[in-house]
Amino acid sequence: MNTFAHSEHTTAGTPDVAGFFDPRTFSVQYVVSDPATKQCAIIDPVLDFDEKSGATATHHADELLTYIAKEGLSVEWILDTHPHADHFSAAQYLKEKTGAPTAIGEHVTKVQALWKEIYHWPDMPTDGRQWDKLFAEGDTFTIGELNARVMYSPGHTLASITYVIGDAAFVHDTLFQPDFGTARADFPGGDAHVLWNSIQQILALPEATRVFTGHDYMPDGREPQWESTVAEQRDCNPHLAGVSEAAYIALRRKRDSELPMPKLILHSLQVNARGGRLPEPEANGKRYLKIPLDALEGAAWD
Repeated sequence: MNTFAHSEHTTAGTPDVAGFFDPRTFSVQYVVSDPATKQCAIIDPVLDFDEKSGATATHHADELLTYIAKEGLSVEWILDTHPHADHFSAAQYLKEKTGAPTAIGEHVTKVQALWKEIYHWPDMPTDGRQWDKLFAEGDTFTIGELNARVMYSPGHTLASITYVIGDAAFVHDTLFQPDFGTARADFPGGDAHVLWNSIQQILALPEATRVFTGHDYMPDGREPQWESTVAEQRDCNPHLAGVSEAAYIALRRKRDSELPMPKLILHSLQVNARGGRLPEPEANGKRYLKIPLDALEGAAWD
């Protein structure tokens, strides 16, 4: 299985993008680098977790660090697009290793408030202090000499954002590959109508914009893929090509009603709503996850 791909910059001011696929969670991690200065950002890193044994590991995050060292890169940012519901974030681990600041969208505070109630965490801060930077719609920043900006892209979650870095857009779970479709909108805080509007904003980017997705589910058994273009998404994605807003919302709601919840949603949100921090050890030195029963309604049984 091909789990790595490199997408080279096209012109000055555009990034090199290295994608790393995790077959366990179907997730894609990215190292986005400026070829002129060798500065880079890490996007959506994965902390390994085995739900059967409760074991955690840093294999995939260490793979990023090995690549960064090999390429002579310096980490300027550690970025998450949203609090993930299907894998743990390695943001805190990578911050400890690199010293780079962590960031996410400012509406993560809404996600924190929602999951604070689900997990019954009366003392949990919900002001986003678990990250070094909270980005708002339209915020700009740099990676070396690369210009980057933030688009607020809710619908899949309340806090989802898209990073547009040069000619590359990192669209998290809003879009999948053009042969698969789009994100579900039935998580707590999700909304199909809002998701449609977010997708239209992404499709309004220049048609040659490289689109990098957060997951790939390998339809028909093909190899993993995670890069496309705005034009390919607009013209080939079965949820979007020739589909009206009303038809999309109906399709999305029907499809979501048939999907089981991700197997790690209750495990991962208690880590990711706190910036990738594992629970603190208890008196015996062990860490424990807290799984609320009957907290999520409406998902199909698999």
